[in-house]
Amino acid sequence: MEQITSLQNKRVKEWCSLHQKKYRDQTGRFLVEGEHLIKEALTAGLLEELITDTETPFDFRKVTLVTPQIMAKISKNVSAVHLIGVCRKMEETAERRNRFILLDGIQDPGNLGTLIRTAVSFGFDAVYCSEDTCDLFNEKAVRSTQGALFHIPVMRRNLKDLIPLLQKEGFAVISTSLEESHTPSQIAVTDQMAFVFGNEGQGVRKEIQAMSDDRLRIEITGFESLNVAVAGGIVMYLYRGRETE
Repeated sequence: MEQITSLQNKRVKEWCSLHQKKYRDQTGRFLVEGEHLIKEALTAGLLEELITDTETPFDFRKVTLVTPQIMAKISKNVSAVHLIGVCRKMEETAERRNRFILLDGIQDPGNLGTLIRTAVSFGFDAVYCSEDTCDLFNEKAVRSTQGALFHIPVMRRNLKDLIPLLQKEGFAVISTSLEESHTPSQIAVTDQMAFVFGNEGQGVRKEIQAMSDDRLRIEITGFESLNVAVAGGIVMYLYRGRETE
């Protein structure tokens, strides 16, 4: 077990740099904090290094022991954290191709993480994020997934290029919208479906709606619209992957 005691150590600085998106993109690495997320990363085979200031409950080959001061410097959690994992990003390929979600300009990391967690829960095969959707590997988004990011491919794509490709493969692309839209009872379940969820304030962009095969709305009373993560959960439950039925 390696031991580091200096806050100025080069590796400590490298770990801290992973709180910035540009360094996560450059290295293909990101941090997770706490036993639950580390267990999920380990199960998925994506944990590369375990950092701790105490004993570890995990039997892992590469463990680095640091001081509590170093842990506090690396951690973004307000309470004391004793386990931090350095993980590599999951490969961007979808093995199954029946149920996708497309995220158009989601800005809140908590919403992004919850949508990904829900996609895993209801048997969806992949998540595609528009280029202006917030970063999945932001610590709040990672935490909100509760480990689901280790179980589903999450890819960043230009949705205007992606949608025609999916339609050519036989996918029905359905955008959520309050205008000129149909209810779930009017949109049949088919083998290959992709659902588009939009920005918290503006919804799905008009040009993306125009490219879609249909538009879907959830019938509600009392409010004009639902939080995107709540709406996503309802839609994914209604059109869930067959293995969850």
